[in-house]
Amino acid sequence: MGERKMRNFRFGFTVDSPGDQDELSRLCGTADSYGYDVALAVDHLGPDRSSPFSVLMATAFASRRLHVGTHVLNIGYWNPSILAREVATLVRLTEGRFELGIGFGIVKAQYDAARIPWHPFDKRMDLVAASIEEMNGLLSAEHGLEPPPLLVGGASPRALGIAAELADIASFGGRFQVPGEEPGTLRFITAEEADKGVEFLREKTGSRIDEMEVNSFILHVEVTDDRRAAGERIAAAREPHFLVEDAEHALDTPFMLIGTEEQIARQLLENRERYGFSYITVRRPHLETFGPVIKRVRELE
Repeated sequence: MGERKMRNFRFGFTVDSPGDQDELSRLCGTADSYGYDVALAVDHLGPDRSSPFSVLMATAFASRRLHVGTHVLNIGYWNPSILAREVATLVRLTEGRFELGIGFGIVKAQYDAARIPWHPFDKRMDLVAASIEEMNGLLSAEHGLEPPPLLVGGASPRALGIAAELADIASFGGRFQVPGEEPGTLRFITAEEADKGVEFLREKTGSRIDEMEVNSFILHVEVTDDRRAAGERIAAAREPHFLVEDAEHALDTPFMLIGTEEQIARQLLENRERYGFSYITVRRPHLETFGPVIKRVRELE
């Protein structure tokens, strides 16, 4: 395989559910000051959750610089016709700053509470592919509309195959369902598993890999002078959504960033070289922690 094209970094953050417009405006101002590129809405149901498309519309007006997107829509919540309407509206009213991210859903309890059918994994994958195809057909009928970049999230071979075929951006979510455990019991992907996933994506994508962006959804950021102690603490916690095998797993996985700001910046550069991860997304609680790293990365490039 020939030398890979190295893409410039982009940095995104999740907006989650802002309490009011003032909070959202402050959040966008903070993100702008650190140099983030993309504000991303999540798609969850339940108390204190916000509509992703409404949040993105408000965000696009709060910051005229940031791109906005979904990371990621739970496809089981969306009829393709309704989704196409929402996407077309966001593309037009953000003047092309909208990016669409779609996933297959991992929180069964939210589906159950909303009385939305929860399908087996393969059927959810079928639904993602079919919904994208139908939505694309509907968007092609829109007058003068340039379809937005499409991100497909997931780390399984099936999800990566769909991304290779249909998406502009492949996003590695960083966790696997633990076999035999309740839905939502998740383990962090190891560095070696990420290697295999990226190699599979490259094989499926072929020469188109240079046209694709590869996203890493970072689930934990911790600035510390003692990486080893942080890794041991995380491994000992054994939290259902935060499972790692040992301290080495916590320190090696590309979906946690642990260390000094300099160490984290260098880890991101190494991960771009090793995996092709050039589009980095952090969760809202880590926006301020991670923010100074952006400047370090761009100084080191």
